[in-house]
Amino acid sequence: MNQSMLGLVQNETVKLLRRRRFLVVVLILAILIPIFTYAQYRSVVTAQERMGTTDWRPLLTQQIVDMQNRLASSRLPEEWRDFIKIRIQQQQYYLDHNINPMAPGGPTFARGFMDQAISMFLPMIIVVLAVDIVSAEFSEGTIKLLLTRPVRRWKVLTSKYITLLLFTSLTVLMTLILAYLLSGVVFGYSGWDLPILTGFEVTGGELVTSGAFMLPQWQFLLMQYGLGWFVCIVVGTVTFMVSVLIRSAAAGMGIMMAALISGTILTQMASSWESSKYLFVVNLQLTDYLNGTLPPIKGMTLPFSLAVLTIWAVAALIVAYTVFTRRDVTS
Repeated sequence: MNQSMLGLVQNETVKLLRRRRFLVVVLILAILIPIFTYAQYRSVVTAQERMGTTDWRPLLTQQIVDMQNRLASSRLPEEWRDFIKIRIQQQQYYLDHNINPMAPGGPTFARGFMDQAISMFLPMIIVVLAVDIVSAEFSEGTIKLLLTRPVRRWKVLTSKYITLLLFTSLTVLMTLILAYLLSGVVFGYSGWDLPILTGFEVTGGELVTSGAFMLPQWQFLLMQYGLGWFVCIVVGTVTFMVSVLIRSAAAGMGIMMAALISGTILTQMASSWESSKYLFVVNLQLTDYLNGTLPPIKGMTLPFSLAVLTIWAVAALIVAYTVFTRRDVTS
């Protein structure tokens, strides 16, 4: 990175911090993670009270029985039936191999938090961070001053995108740190070496465990948060494009929130619309592939979802640069 680009990135960093977007993101995490921690704690306590034991085996066995009872319902949608069948097979695998998937600890909470946050919560956090990174220049009236400097437009936009990448990466890192530190107050800080099963494959609606293998939880967390980081980068890049196209931050926020919410709905209903697998919002739950969870549409795989998300990100960047460098943004 040359000196001029470094100066531009520093300038964009100061502006982003001045708008306090990142502070808002950190406060959201610092407030909501303790709430999720308490909810998890109450769930564990309630399950233990119901079973009358702290032994994880009866608890896991009861979960399997509950899911089997759900399968008996004739009103259960077929796609949920497939999902539950695979979940039962996976839980039985843990039970047969004497592996506690619910072992308490800060690392375990951080792992579960990412599983739940990757498709909605974290993307929304990134939208808050990225939605006005370009459009704010119009609302604040600084775009003319910015573009009168002897710097090519593509460099100006690149500095904004690099700043976004830096703060997106920092957000994912803060999520892991806060999830571990805050939940550890309740659950303890041990569990980094807990064996975690991964390498599951879903073929023809059946869970294939022949390729399953165990990893220490710290390695699994690196893989999981790496996928979470990639999802956040893609969502941030699409939001970056919207910020270039839409001069109103409020409108951009509405567009991205609607996309993410519709994506959550689609993942529950997408099995009857096969073409929806090419939408980026249907491919955000990347950690499901590590856990052996049934994908929204049969035939979807981790390489497929990574490819779809990459194409969306590259296309978003092409549109953003084309529009920003050619449009009369000073008007």
